[in-house]
Amino acid sequence: MDSATQTMIDNILKNTGKPFEEWLEIVKQSGLTKHGEIVKYLKDNHAFTHGYANLVAHKAKGSDAGSVENQDDLVSNQYEGKEGLKEFYDKLISEIQSFGADVELAPKNAYVSVRRKKQFALIQPTTKTRLDLGLNIKGKEPEGKLEKSGSFNAMCSHRVRIESASDITSEVIGWLKEAYDNAG
Repeated sequence: MDSATQTMIDNILKNTGKPFEEWLEIVKQSGLTKHGEIVKYLKDNHAFTHGYANLVAHKAKGSDAGSVENQDDLVSNQYEGKEGLKEFYDKLISEIQSFGADVELAPKNAYVSVRRKKQFALIQPTTKTRLDLGLNIKGKEPEGKLEKSGSFNAMCSHRVRIESASDITSEVIGWLKEAYDNAG
């Protein structure tokens, strides 16, 4: 388990008065099964921030990287039936890892969170023909392929839709680098 996740788990008791394991039981007893429903429940009924609600939801569902033995399996599963998008993922990861040794990849069931001190990007094969690159670049106006995140992901400020190798331009890599720099 990465240190940021462990710190959040350790802080749950301090922030809520209940240990992490009790929150997992509360979620189980709620009967909710969808990630978004669990997050909403914890935020609305227990005053969780989005980050903590997201963590508890992932742990309760076993959909975080720490809940599977082989994280590579999470990535492989994401691209089943979407094999043509895997080369775009590999290209983006190669570029991202060239930014510095402090890049951390945290695969989930549906996407890969890319972090430094905090999440700065995520990569998600959204459809069979499109990969979405979520970026955290607060205060940057949308331009060209860099659009507002909208309902794509609450943890990102922007999204870039990637449908072909030609969509991974130097401009896209520049936005990724900007997000990386801002997360340090």
